[in-house]
Order: sequence, then structure tokens, then C-alpha cells
Amino acid sequence: MAGTNITIRVDDAAVRAALGALIAKVGKPAAALRDIGEYLLLATDQRFRAQRAPDGTPWAPNSDVTLLRALGRGGLSRRRTASGGRTLTASGARRLAVKMILRQKGFLQDTLRYDLTAGGTGLQFGTDRKYGAMQQFGGTRSQWPHLWGDIPARPFLGVTGEDSSEILALLRRHLVQAL
Repeated sequence: MAGTNITIRVDDAAVRAALGALIAKVGKPAAALRDIGEYLLLATDQRFRAQRAPDGTPWAPNSDVTLLRALGRGGLSRRRTASGGRTLTASGARRLAVKMILRQKGFLQDTLRYDLTAGGTGLQFGTDRKYGAMQQFGGTRSQWPHLWGDIPARPFLGVTGEDSSEILALLRRHLVQAL
């Protein structure tokens, strides 16, 4: 994947032991890794819905420029205020009320994938979109000249403690099935 992905190095002794036991029993843990990939798709989907990073912190809010772009045609009235600005139309207010962070049309979230690597003994998870890296890590206009402004980091890839527990449970289920 050319965009952005995560590499998880398992430091949890229980997970390492379960994975080692599964590999010893079945050789290549491809089925377990596919289940982990599917789980990561679901967990990351929940992060997009909650608009939170894997560590639980909320993502930075949308910038004014992003919000103006989300308004589209008909989002602002044609009348000018006394200060020269424009007011929101009712449809513009509705659009802004439901505007989620990192969800212009869902393209980034819809590109999340997992691949088995190393002959079925490894798992890669992420997106092949370059702007995925920009959203994950943040960036400036000097780094990404096509942007309309600097972008704060909004991490969407990662593994929480709950994710680690579920990954361990998946590995244990596969080990029990292999016995």
C-alpha cells in the first residue's frame, strides 16, 4: 500500500505466545490474520464514527475553509449583512450540522484495506491513498502544495487496548479450533 499503513509490533507476551502457538500448530496463521484484518476494519470504522484517534482523543475540528467548502451552492444567502458577510441558509445550516470530520464523501474510509504479507504470516492494514498519510500525521502547505491550508494530524490508524484484547481472543479462538 502506497498511502499510509501501520506496523504493529506485538509487545504483549500473551498475544506473542498465542500467535507463536498458532504458528507452531498450523504453520501459516492466514485465517487468523484475515479475521484480525476484518476486526481492524470494524474498529477503524468505529473511530471514524466517533471522530476519535485510537488513543481516544477527539480529532481536531474542521477548519472554517473546510466548512465553507462543505456548504456548497446554496449554503450561504445572497444578502449581505451590515458588516459585509453573508448568513447561512437553512440548507447550509443543515449541512454544517451533520458535517463530520474526515468525511467529505467517505472516500478515505472506503479505501481501508488489509493484505496478508510475508507468505501469509504477516498483516498490513491501511489505505493506498497518499492523503491518508497527510490526515494520519498532519501536514503543511509546504509539504502538500495542493492543500488550501495546513492540516492537523487526525490519527485513524492504530490499535487500542480493547483492540489488543480482541486480537488476543481471535488468536486464541483459532488456536482452539486448530487443536
